[in-house]
Amino acid sequence: MATLKKAKGPSMIETFQEFKETKNIDRTTLVSVLEESFRNVIAKMFGSDENYDVIVNPDKGDFEIHRNRIVVADGEVQDENKEIALSEAQKIEPDYEIGEEVSEEVEFQKFGRRAILNLRQTLASKILELEHDSLYQKYKDKVGQIVSAEVYQIWKREVLLIDDEGNELHLPKGEQIPADNYHKGETIRAIVKEVQNENNNPRIILSRTSNQFLERLLEAEVPEINDGLITIRRIARMPGERAKVAVESYDDRIDPVGACVGVRGSRVHGIVREMCNENIDVINFSNNTQLFIQRALSPAKVTSITLNPEEHKAEVYLQPEEVSLAIGKGGLNIKLASMLTEYTIDVFRVVNENEADEDIYLDEFADEIDQWIIDSIKAIGLDTAKSVLKAPREMLIEKADLEEETVDHVIEVLKAEFE
Repeated sequence: MATLKKAKGPSMIETFQEFKETKNIDRTTLVSVLEESFRNVIAKMFGSDENYDVIVNPDKGDFEIHRNRIVVADGEVQDENKEIALSEAQKIEPDYEIGEEVSEEVEFQKFGRRAILNLRQTLASKILELEHDSLYQKYKDKVGQIVSAEVYQIWKREVLLIDDEGNELHLPKGEQIPADNYHKGETIRAIVKEVQNENNNPRIILSRTSNQFLERLLEAEVPEINDGLITIRRIARMPGERAKVAVESYDDRIDPVGACVGVRGSRVHGIVREMCNENIDVINFSNNTQLFIQRALSPAKVTSITLNPEEHKAEVYLQPEEVSLAIGKGGLNIKLASMLTEYTIDVFRVVNENEADEDIYLDEFADEIDQWIIDSIKAIGLDTAKSVLKAPREMLIEKADLEEETVDHVIEVLKAEFE
């Protein structure tokens, strides 16, 4: 065996030590790469490696290189790499004859410092390529799954995390829940959204805002989902604020909503905390579009619905006191209902003839007027639509500190309600 301790220049012991401990690469592949790297160096030096035998033992950190040459008559050697003169061969073994093959061990160190450096560079390149391939395949198979990783670095546009094998994972700002607040060294959970592989340089992208993240959390928390007794049909999320989940059970004995929520919300409490107190509404899915829209607008009680299936639009009629519930704070409830049902939902108030002159609270216009505008108007003592319409336009501009265009839009929306 070639002794590595005699190596000069770059340490061959260090070379093997580096690569035998390489993560994610099996022994057979590592041996193959080491042999190939030796052969590449030999081929560069002598033009061919076909007459060399290379045996590598990465576990012990040693190797053997044997050069095989044909014995020719003295003075007839044309290629010293592949041929050996009879007199030289007989110095090795006296009974060698012309035409026989001589196999002798070669010390790689004698190839010189440049050869050793070349070997290290070749090995480093090939091992890095193998590590990248291994990392890509590992996380490609984990797309859509939840992983845990440690926060390593926090930047403005993303958070860099490290998994338990030291691999880098990326959580971009757009994939973070707005209320997320990270600290170096803490462990967080996220879903593997995608694995990019430009120029064989894997980049693992995580997400906490993906619908799949909520889906996987529910699967982990609700055994009936994991066992296939309950199916998650659709999810709509406004990350960190609120989510609606439509579930279905094919077993009449199982209440899918109750199973998902748990006793006193026990099964969703952990998920809500994980998602920065994002409220989760669980409803029963239905192929009946009207019924599904009605459920999606919960907690509001719908009076009637008119559908336009071709344009995926729905006109929903509610009693005045139910409108604000259907719309929700900042229009959040109706936005999520539209996302969940895949229908554009327009809300209309049911007004009886003897109630035609009734006023309407400003909060009920949150689907058409931004909440901050409503709050600015309410701050100067105007809470209803008619009180705003009776107020001077200049007062709304000055006291509520609103742009002229904004005030004109508010007046237009409110007038339309009473026309």
